[in-house]
Amino acid sequence: MTIIHTDRLHREFTVGTRLRRRRVTAVADVTLTVEPGDAVGFLGPNGAGKSTTIKMLTGVLVPTSGWARVCGLDPVRQRRELARRIGVVFGQRSQLWWDLPLVESFDLHGAIHRVPSARFRERLDECVQLLDMAPFLATPVRQLSLGQRMRGEVTAALLHSPRLLVLDEPTIGLDLASKERLRGFLSTVNARGDVTLLLTTHDLPDVERLCRRVIVIDRGRVLVDDELSTLRARFAGNRALVVELTEPIPPLLGLPGVVDVSVQAQGLRQRLEFTQAVNAAELIAAVAARAPLRDVAIAEPSIEDLVRALYATEDSPAR
Repeated sequence: MTIIHTDRLHREFTVGTRLRRRRVTAVADVTLTVEPGDAVGFLGPNGAGKSTTIKMLTGVLVPTSGWARVCGLDPVRQRRELARRIGVVFGQRSQLWWDLPLVESFDLHGAIHRVPSARFRERLDECVQLLDMAPFLATPVRQLSLGQRMRGEVTAALLHSPRLLVLDEPTIGLDLASKERLRGFLSTVNARGDVTLLLTTHDLPDVERLCRRVIVIDRGRVLVDDELSTLRARFAGNRALVVELTEPIPPLLGLPGVVDVSVQAQGLRQRLEFTQAVNAAELIAAVAARAPLRDVAIAEPSIEDLVRALYATEDSPAR
């Protein structure tokens, strides 16, 4: 069963005063499909329509027109049943009880969703182990650090074994270690096929770490919907081959597809920028034929570069 299916999903709001009102389109005819096991990055600038779309998918907002099905259900008419099949994490809102120990919040979530005791304990024990939460299970939520609380938020959203996990800025404000722990956990549960991920974030390394597919939305419309690897090939800039040499040599000029060469570390390291059309393995072989290699690394264009290229293409006069 398809996890998310929308057809021309549209939402307008009325803004202004009683004397001067106008209609503003927040989401404009969004059609998309998310299959079981997908990990999708839902990206866009502030005001692009991401949160409005998510609120319609979770039954918080009623579409002005069009329709949506999430886990086979109408999010508005079957909102209570949908709540049993999805989990939602908002980076700046809590679903934990502020004054209770963390573990009691988990117990309450299990009771609310009527999770069988054995299944609840199995899922909780797994989350506690993978997210290293044992040291602070008995700590009141108000005393937790932000990183500890976010681990608790994700656990609470997963205790009833949802088919879809919606994550809205889940790593906002976290330190690097906390971000990586959370990303690793989410990658594990998604790779197992336990849950489909829909992730909105401005922290683009989250997308690189977790998502295979990217949907970019702006001004309420979907700009692009494709595999991340495909988008890199279409929109991203050049890649770079960084070679560590056992002895310094002159710049490795004249190699096919190489557009720039920079020399570092007194000639013991060279960075070769090459176009997307070049096969990296063939380039490494060509370098090895001319230079004594100690190590090599490929530097891919960052997702920040990719998103900038997408917006530049959308705003270009040719469009």
